[in-house]
Amino acid sequence: MRDYGSELFSVLSESDWAKKLAKFDDFYDDFLSNKLAFNEYTPLILNEPSYAKSLDIIHPTRIKRPKELSSETALAKTLHQVAHIEYSAIDLALDAAYRFYKAGGLDYASDWLEVAREECLHFSLINDALNELGFSYGDFGVHTNLFDAMKATNENLQVRMGVVHRHLEACGLDANPYVVNKINSTKNPIKSKLLEILNIILHDEVSHVSKGDKWYKYAGGRSDNFCELLLEYKHLIRPIKNMNENARILAGYTKEELEEIKKNFD
Repeated sequence: MRDYGSELFSVLSESDWAKKLAKFDDFYDDFLSNKLAFNEYTPLILNEPSYAKSLDIIHPTRIKRPKELSSETALAKTLHQVAHIEYSAIDLALDAAYRFYKAGGLDYASDWLEVAREECLHFSLINDALNELGFSYGDFGVHTNLFDAMKATNENLQVRMGVVHRHLEACGLDANPYVVNKINSTKNPIKSKLLEILNIILHDEVSHVSKGDKWYKYAGGRSDNFCELLLEYKHLIRPIKNMNENARILAGYTKEELEEIKKNFD
């Protein structure tokens, strides 16, 4: 019988994105079919991003974000940025299921492997759209912001859930309407397909942040001091310009929390 910990780390550390998705499908089928052994293990640390050997990593300030989608290349660059966020989110979910399994148990693992499955779908949909434009994942430089946040929160379930899955994933809820507006400005034939994909992503990301909320509170996190945690990890958090308050509240935030976050991270 295949071992949960070692097999999951093999998926997490796989550097080839196509092989990673195939490995995950195989692993997830075994998980759902109760074909995995849950032996004791000490989690290994992923010292560099799984994509480090296959993608061009550059500083975030060197990544050009097109203001207008007046060309296929500009549209492709925007989609590539979304694809990288979704691909990074696959690793975030896999690492959460791997690193903190002992603290959360089977229900916890089930939640984060389900998130990983949905992130794989998001990535595949965006990459397929890139292919339609004549591009693919890896054609443009990427940053390691989400990996850096993952590595900085390796030691504590409450911190990982609060900083990464409750907050940073919620920033994706904030960004979604902005990307929708940009896509709406293009005349490219795949525009309607892209809007459908972004709607799927927004719907699923609400449930992902909700799972972050659930396990943050399971680990002892509280709403009334959540902003204190974010301030402690302020170096990982960018200013928030346009908060998607409705989506955040659906995912478990309170209005009081949102006001406190806006006050400290505006």
